[in-house]
Amino acid sequence: MHVTVEVVGEGTAEYDLPDDATYADLIREAGYHPQEASALVDGSPVPGDRVVDAESVQLLRLIKGGSTSDEPTDGRETDDAA
Repeated sequence: MHVTVEVVGEGTAEYDLPDDATYADLIREAGYHPQEASALVDGSPVPGDRVVDAESVQLLRLIKGGSTSDEPTDGRETDDAA
């Protein structure tokens, strides 16, 4: 099955999957772990163990990297003496 996948906020890719592939398989094929992304069809989440039945799927990343710095991201300075 040919599926177009939009990773929300990151871009679109196309995948060819076996007919019995699940949404969890699709998430893995897109390079994510099923615990860090959800598959959405027509804006609604679908279970990972359901067989892919849509030609267009959105992936919503649930876990995304944060700041690697100790500096606050809102521009304020920190007072380490406090």
